[in-house]
Amino acid sequence: MPEELKNKTAFISDMDGVIYHGNNLLPGAADFVRMLEKRRLKYLFLTNSSERTPRELAEKLSRLGVDVAPEHFYTSALATADFLSRQKPGCSVFAIGEAGLTNALYEKGISMNDIDPDYVVIGETRSYSFERLEKAVHLVLKGAKLIGTNPDLTGPTEKGIVPATGALISPIELSTGKKGYFIGKPNPFMMRRAVKFLNAMSRETVIIGDRMDTDIIAGVEAEVDTVLVLSGVTKQEDIGNFAYSPKYIMSGLAELVEKLS
Repeated sequence: MPEELKNKTAFISDMDGVIYHGNNLLPGAADFVRMLEKRRLKYLFLTNSSERTPRELAEKLSRLGVDVAPEHFYTSALATADFLSRQKPGCSVFAIGEAGLTNALYEKGISMNDIDPDYVVIGETRSYSFERLEKAVHLVLKGAKLIGTNPDLTGPTEKGIVPATGALISPIELSTGKKGYFIGKPNPFMMRRAVKFLNAMSRETVIIGDRMDTDIIAGVEAEVDTVLVLSGVTKQEDIGNFAYSPKYIMSGLAELVEKLS
């Protein structure tokens, strides 16, 4: 293992497929957090899911036996709220999403508006209805800009694959002829915000993820070193299908912890 990786001071890690699968903690995850805390390294768990708040994510990890404070989580919902507040401070939105999204928007001073909002924002939700879909279509046709918290078409749950933001936003895109703008990975905006959130520099930071098409490309485009773990979506034989490569490839966090020890 090159000394370059051992000298990193900031670690950004994806969650599902790296830390856990559904409600099952993956090997090495608890040791990884213990190592980060013991060495007092900066770290952030980065997730494209906009459904849960950082507090809810912390509670989930706690149930799995790993204690991490809420400030160590950064979601696509938080990145979306950051993006909108920088684009148009004090703007209003019509949002279809869960608490993770609405809380993030409120915290940035963004108000809810179902009459003439500046933006229509879509995130993961279980309260998707034709009535809200119809409202979103009408508002986009009236001039509201269409935003997706992340481009993922599907997401994993304990019950199997479910539609994610990319699938939920597509009926609005098809009905209006307008393309949504997605904030989450692989958009470099989310990656750069995460690095800034850690008060770190790109060259000091590494991102750990299980997906070539989100985690690894986000790191490559943000000039952050990348670690691909094979404990999630991407398999060894898939890597050659992409025009870019991860800097390091490991079986999972257990191998990373071993090599960093």
